[in-house]
Amino acid sequence: MIYLDYQATTPLAPEAREAMLRWLGEDDGFANPSSTHKAGRAAAAAVEVARDQVAALLPKGGRLFFTSGATEALNWALLRGADAMPGGVAGLSIEHAASLQCLERLNATILPVDGEGLALPPDDTLIPESGIVAAMLVNNEVGTVQPVADFAAAAHAKNSLMLCDAVQGYGRVAIPDGPDLIAISAHKIHGPKGIGALWVKDGVDLPPLMFGGAQEQGMRSGTVSPALCAGFGAAAALAAERFDKDAEHVENLWSLARDMLPEWTLNGAETPRYHGNLNVRREGVNGLRLMSDARDVAFSLGSACGSGSGKVSHVLRAMGVSEADARASIRLGWGRYTSERELRDGLTAIKDAARLQGVN
Repeated sequence: MIYLDYQATTPLAPEAREAMLRWLGEDDGFANPSSTHKAGRAAAAAVEVARDQVAALLPKGGRLFFTSGATEALNWALLRGADAMPGGVAGLSIEHAASLQCLERLNATILPVDGEGLALPPDDTLIPESGIVAAMLVNNEVGTVQPVADFAAAAHAKNSLMLCDAVQGYGRVAIPDGPDLIAISAHKIHGPKGIGALWVKDGVDLPPLMFGGAQEQGMRSGTVSPALCAGFGAAAALAAERFDKDAEHVENLWSLARDMLPEWTLNGAETPRYHGNLNVRREGVNGLRLMSDARDVAFSLGSACGSGSGKVSHVLRAMGVSEADARASIRLGWGRYTSERELRDGLTAIKDAARLQGVN
């Protein structure tokens, strides 16, 4: 299989796997990090090392709380944050479902984007007073980079908090100063699934998510997994070390893909955009059938979370893309472990499958 679905998840880095093994039962590595005996203290120390590694890619002046993933982090920030800041909620129309469904539940103001998938400049009349504003950094479906700093400034001007879903940007693009809350996930940066984090700026009073054991500084009760934390930490440290090298590789693959697909129309702005995400459409293509015909290539029609719903991408529709064009769109994603040969072979297979539909 040729894997071109890096927005859905990324291959586990060997370094992350190695870091996890120590805490998966070897010797006394299975100990509970809340225990006060020697083995427990060792496990707790591993968690704190990982916390520092993950936080190193985030702004200074905040606390990092491990969660089961970014979905939990986003739900925590929005649902509990709305209790603390009851002035109202606003968020972009292209947010991930983990945020968007919370926004809908909170009767939030939905902020529009343009036809390029970029947020319109903050409108003061739409920004709540003493509430929460949500704006993602890199869109998971079309890769556009949103003006997070502008929305943070607009939120702060009205005494509101700003939440940034940085899942697709963390470890890949610089995270700007300004957000009060940042949600991230390990498995998007070659770490393990089942762990994410919520970063909370110093001075922000966010209510706890769960009660019961006072783990995570009393903010998120439940036994912490040293193995998952260690894997996340190792993946974050590797992302920091390889930041420039990975970025250069991604740019090379982007150029290759654009050269090989000149007849396909780009969905979303070419810049500012994370170039490990290529969302394109072609008139006459049936995206769902294309996935079946090019079954040896792993790519998607949009968010993995909504892939089984049969609905067209809410991101493309928010951009004004017609339903027909949205159904003719595919999302291709690559990164550190994608070779030029794999990308070339994968795109060739996709083009061959399109010809079976009569599209030359």
